[in-house]
Amino acid sequence: MIIPAIDMQNGRSVRLYQGDFAAETLINESPLQQAHQYQAAGIRVIHLVDLDGAKVGHPVNQAIVETITHQFSGQVEIGGGIRTVKDVQSYFEIGVDRVILGSIALKDPDLTKNLLAQYGGEKIVIGVDGQNGQVATEGWLDQSQVAMGDLIGQMVAAGAKHFIVTDVSRDGAMQGPNVKLLADLQARFTGANIIASGGIRDLNDIKELQKQGIHDSVVGRSLYEGTISLAEIAEVNRHVS
Repeated sequence: MIIPAIDMQNGRSVRLYQGDFAAETLINESPLQQAHQYQAAGIRVIHLVDLDGAKVGHPVNQAIVETITHQFSGQVEIGGGIRTVKDVQSYFEIGVDRVILGSIALKDPDLTKNLLAQYGGEKIVIGVDGQNGQVATEGWLDQSQVAMGDLIGQMVAAGAKHFIVTDVSRDGAMQGPNVKLLADLQARFTGANIIASGGIRDLNDIKELQKQGIHDSVVGRSLYEGTISLAEIAEVNRHVS
């Protein structure tokens, strides 16, 4: 499945270049309008990112997320700045289908494991972002020395099933995904679903990922650049159960 993203900063939909908060491209003044466009095109799942929340460490664009959740008929997943049990509960209470935990998975693994135990691996998704195979946190502003594979292994043992893996150096750069990284992780964790994010340009990239066993992906800038269309995404997703 291909999942289109809506990244929110200052109440607008934007795309960043390699995680640089200052290097934004405006996509749409209204994330809600963008969600409506996705729905009209037949999109069944959308990926929301609270960039402001990721930067400051707590949800900021929750009101927009709630409105989108109430008006979008498909599934909604959200990540960015989710650090506490209350944050997770609040998103589920407003109707979000899946919550993505990123920085907290590295910095508070016990809390993350408790949330996985409470809600299960279909509702709690782990976001693993990094460079050179090592995890980055706090909206990619901090670089750790923890290997991405080590974090995934720890979370798999705790019941996590879905991992959105982003190579920060590829994100928003339209240079193609880090296929080797993603394929290596999928081969290492055969029972997990490694979801590709960052750098995906077109359907050829999607097909290459599928050859490597990566069946789900998140796309953002490629939609804005027009190298992949909502119609193409809907057609690919039509064949996914």
